[in-house]
Amino acid sequence: MSMRIIGLAGWSGSGKTTLITKVIPVLAGRGLTIATVKHAHHEFDIDQPGKDSWLHRAAGASEVLVASSRRWALIHELRGEAEPPLEDLLAKLSPVDLIIVEGFKRHAHPKLEVHRAAVGKPLLYPDDDCIVAIASDGALPRAPLPVLQLDDIEGVANVLQAEALPLNQIGPPLQHA
Repeated sequence: MSMRIIGLAGWSGSGKTTLITKVIPVLAGRGLTIATVKHAHHEFDIDQPGKDSWLHRAAGASEVLVASSRRWALIHELRGEAEPPLEDLLAKLSPVDLIIVEGFKRHAHPKLEVHRAAVGKPLLYPDDDCIVAIASDGALPRAPLPVLQLDDIEGVANVLQAEALPLNQIGPPLQHA
């Protein structure tokens, strides 16, 4: 299976997560298997204090795998190690048709920019040549890229599917200008 990757980039509050949750069912309905990778900019925890797996980590385990008849999760504590690069994280995924990345905006993979005027932030595409299209809540007549409306979920799915690249064709993280 040739796994392909595309990302969603945008400022906080632009609607990236909402868009992903609307477009995944469309892509899955087309027969694609989907994985997502979400970058968190703050400390996060999928575990709950007091639960056995949390206690295992608190006691010093570097990895805790929790499994049930419905799902499993592997929690890896960095314990002072550097945050792993996206490539290392992607290598941990099971094979799927399409990986949608939310965050990791400094990484060189194709991205759909999610823009909402009310956020009051500038467009990202002028500083990121990996952005292939923009999904916006308004018209952007001067944008040199395809522009879709945020509520055009079929159109967004088409762009994600068409513009995703095979994993072996993506580059290293982009350097700051």
